Amino acid sequence: MSSNNDSIGKTFFVVIALCLVCAIFVATAAVQLRPKQAENKVLDSQKNILVATGLLSGTNVKELYSKHIQERYVDLNTGEFVEKPAGYEYRKAMKDPASSVKLDGADDLASIKSRANIAPVYFAYNNGVESGELSAIVLPIHGYGLWSTMHAFLALDKDGNTIKGLNYYEHGETPGLGGEVQNPKWVAQFVGKKLLDDAGQPAIKVLKPGNANPASASEVDGLSGATLTSNGVQHTFDFWTGAKGFAPFLAKVRDGALNNG
Repeated sequence: MSSNNDSIGKTFFVVIALCLVCAIFVATAAVQLRPKQAENKVLDSQKNILVATGLLSGTNVKELYSKHIQERYVDLNTGEFVEKPAGYEYRKAMKDPASSVKLDGADDLASIKSRANIAPVYFAYNNGVESGELSAIVLPIHGYGLWSTMHAFLALDKDGNTIKGLNYYEHGETPGLGGEVQNPKWVAQFVGKKLLDDAGQPAIKVLKPGNANPASASEVDGLSGATLTSNGVQHTFDFWTGAKGFAPFLAKVRDGALNNG
């Protein structure tokens, strides 16, 4: 009997010891890999910004980004440029009550619940930042589709109104249906469309497939078989081009704010 007890005790000891060793190994690996994971996250974001502007060429994302992209920060309440707060992370700021505003009812067109007070905007220069020849303004936008929050970078011409590129890079929509938001052929129809009408109001219209007039300044076809995802795209554009989104900033762009630094 005592031999059996000793055997069970030793078994538990070995199991517990093994669990502790594995836990230590996993924790150590996680800590050591954290800087690399953070670096990869930044590089992925930089890559997707370059894709939206059409400036991604080659494999050295960090070098391309440094040469062509300038990052600045905007107070979404006023549209004014501000300094980046120390340690600021946009995704975290969206959910932090101290750095965001809660959205309710009619204000929450994109179903995102809250919106950061300060957002990054990216300025692209085809010939390099030092050339001073601005080629595109890139805005981070996101909104809820059928299953997930869909994140994208929207590239605009320097007029702050003509769409130059759209890159949906993160979502959980249904492959082959809503997942087609990443299809280059689908997003290509946005290029050249006008984001706002003459009164500065949101103008993009995502219609049922086949209903968009190719000659229209702002109409695009929705995704076939993915009505709710298409609605999510529509609501995303409505929110981020509206008063609670980038409208104050885009108004200043149209008034020449970029010419004044």
